[in-house]
Amino acid sequence: MKDKNAKKGNKLVKAVKYTAITAGALTAAFVASGKLAHHLVLTRTGMSGPIARKAEENDKKKKMSDDYRRSLEEILETGCEWFDNTDKEKITIWSEEFKKNLHADFFKSTTGSDVYVICIHGYTSSPRKMGIYAKQFHEWGYNVLMPSLRGHADSEEEFVSMGWYDRLDVVSWINYLVETYPDCKIILHGVSMGAATTMMTLGEELPDNVKLAIEDCGYTNVWDILKHKMTQMKVPEFPFLYSSDRINKLQEKFSFKEASCTEQLKKSKTPTLFIHGEADTFVPYEMLQIVYDACPTDKDILSIPDAPHARSVCAHPELYWPKVEEFIKKYIGA
Repeated sequence: MKDKNAKKGNKLVKAVKYTAITAGALTAAFVASGKLAHHLVLTRTGMSGPIARKAEENDKKKKMSDDYRRSLEEILETGCEWFDNTDKEKITIWSEEFKKNLHADFFKSTTGSDVYVICIHGYTSSPRKMGIYAKQFHEWGYNVLMPSLRGHADSEEEFVSMGWYDRLDVVSWINYLVETYPDCKIILHGVSMGAATTMMTLGEELPDNVKLAIEDCGYTNVWDILKHKMTQMKVPEFPFLYSSDRINKLQEKFSFKEASCTEQLKKSKTPTLFIHGEADTFVPYEMLQIVYDACPTDKDILSIPDAPHARSVCAHPELYWPKVEEFIKKYIGA
């Protein structure tokens, strides 16, 4: 009898050990998958690493092999050339909240305008790649301020916050402009992640100097856009998205669902123009209506036919710029 009980006890101990080892292995795998996904997608090092570079090369080859997409990229490049060849100033301000320097490129108006456009770039982009927009705003006589978002360009940050902490940096830039130019009229304009940053900023308490916002192909929230991209890449949502969200919550103190454009828009008081390309598969076109419906303020909407992600301005400038100009004149009159 004692031998039987001893055998049962040994089996139980072995079962508990096996369960503990299995649970530990699964936990370790869960954490490792989260760290990998978080590093590849949300850090400057990961975005510039060999996997990201290979993906970027493949994407570029795909674009260049299609005559239509190649023509859009060539139009975009004219903005980069303008950025390179136009006089600008590097501006640095101190973020007391985050104890970091914030950096931006500034194109001063040649007409003495009191209108300042904060032009905000997207994921893996830069102020330089927003030159096509800055060029037009500057030709209209406006001042153009182009911040480097976290983990990009001149930013001192390694982490990419997908707009969530960038929104507070944009508030710092708004306050800087108001303190430096008390009578300034501010326009927020963002593309892709820059559009998400714009929408997230609108949920904060902003001075009356902020007259309007223009968001171009922004997403609903960080969870939704990462889930969409993983689906496109055939990467399983579990464990990668769930584990990276957990890692982000521990390291950066916010969840992907918390970083929500729709929730921030519900608090907005700023007139907003919503733009999206109908051929956008990077940020699904369907998100346009969702963010538009979330906004309770004066608003307008522009859907651009045949335009892939972040290329509406290149695909149909004859639709893009007249609508933007009309919206600006409605609320600023400049």
